[in-house]
Amino acid sequence: MEFLKQIFTWWSGQTIGTRFFTWRKGEHVGTDESGNRYYRAKSAIPDSIPERRWVIYNGYAEASAIPPGWHGWIHHRVDEFPAGAASAREWEKPHQPNLTGTPHAYRPAGSILAGSKTAAAPDYQPWRPE
Repeated sequence: MEFLKQIFTWWSGQTIGTRFFTWRKGEHVGTDESGNRYYRAKSAIPDSIPERRWVIYNGYAEASAIPPGWHGWIHHRVDEFPAGAASAREWEKPHQPNLTGTPHAYRPAGSILAGSKTAAAPDYQPWRPE
């Protein structure tokens, strides 16, 4: 079943092409706390083309699940990849996945998709002369 997923889907892990390219040229550089694996491939022309960097997600491919340190590395903002799990600061909140397009997405009162029959309160009260 996993083999068929790799052939016909791109959103659940890696495709067969990504698996082959990773096997052939990829160098594993690290894993984050979510289990996402990060790879790089050196450029054939290092002076003009930067190295290629990619991530193989653990489960569903959700780009917002990449931690900030790895996000900077994968987008070539920093050259050193994070050594380990970065300690969260006191003001940082835990990661929440992007729920847009899922049944758990936020739907305000009065939305057609909210499922409730109650109408939303009007945004203003019309003026009526007395």
